[in-house]
Amino acid sequence: MLLENKTAIITGAARGIGKQIALAFAREGANIAFTDLELNDAARATRDEIAALGVKVQFYASNAADFESAHQVVEQVQADFGSVDILVNNAGITRDTLLMRMTEQQWDQVIQVNLKSAFNFTHAVTPLMMRQRSGSIISLSSVVGINGNAGQANYAASKAGIIALTKSVAKELGARGVRANAIAPGFILTDMTKALPEETLKQFVTLIPMRRGGEPEEVAKVALFLASDLSSYVSGQVIQVNGAMA
Repeated sequence: MLLENKTAIITGAARGIGKQIALAFAREGANIAFTDLELNDAARATRDEIAALGVKVQFYASNAADFESAHQVVEQVQADFGSVDILVNNAGITRDTLLMRMTEQQWDQVIQVNLKSAFNFTHAVTPLMMRQRSGSIISLSSVVGINGNAGQANYAASKAGIIALTKSVAKELGARGVRANAIAPGFILTDMTKALPEETLKQFVTLIPMRRGGEPEEVAKVALFLASDLSSYVSGQVIQVNGAMA
């Protein structure tokens, strides 16, 4: 198994891409510590699915955008599991609107949840991974963090920030054996995107050379590669998963 006896923290993993990453890791033997805002039905279902794979799993209610909360979660995971080997910064939200209509609150919310949360958890795991002289930090960016997108200035800025943070962390921690990489998904068929009008979905597909949206499991496979020793000399990189959309 690729991740046997490893412990992974995955933020915002009750559903969607985060959930599929957690399941992919668990199938390869990783113990899973995952977070979301509250222990709701989705989080319980995810916890049960992971447990059924025979690994240790624990849910932590946490606001990833809160610095102290993030550090408390990491401290508790270290106490509960004994190590933190992998971090996946997945927590994220959207508050889409044109820049001229965007409120300060909409800007701040997205930056806090998407970008500051990645700083919070990365900051918290850094001492542990440096002492271990090993670790893999994976952060979810986006195709719009590379190309920008009308109506998503806040989201694009947060995801571009993820890329810069990742490259900086890779340079700072590389000498201690800690790797940092980003994944930039394109149009992925999550609950959020599936709720879009059918005509909008069709328009998105026309922009994708592969003529389909991606599945969360396809993003999870890239995360699995980056978490495992298969990518032992890969750090500071941004891997796009977008069907040649960009």
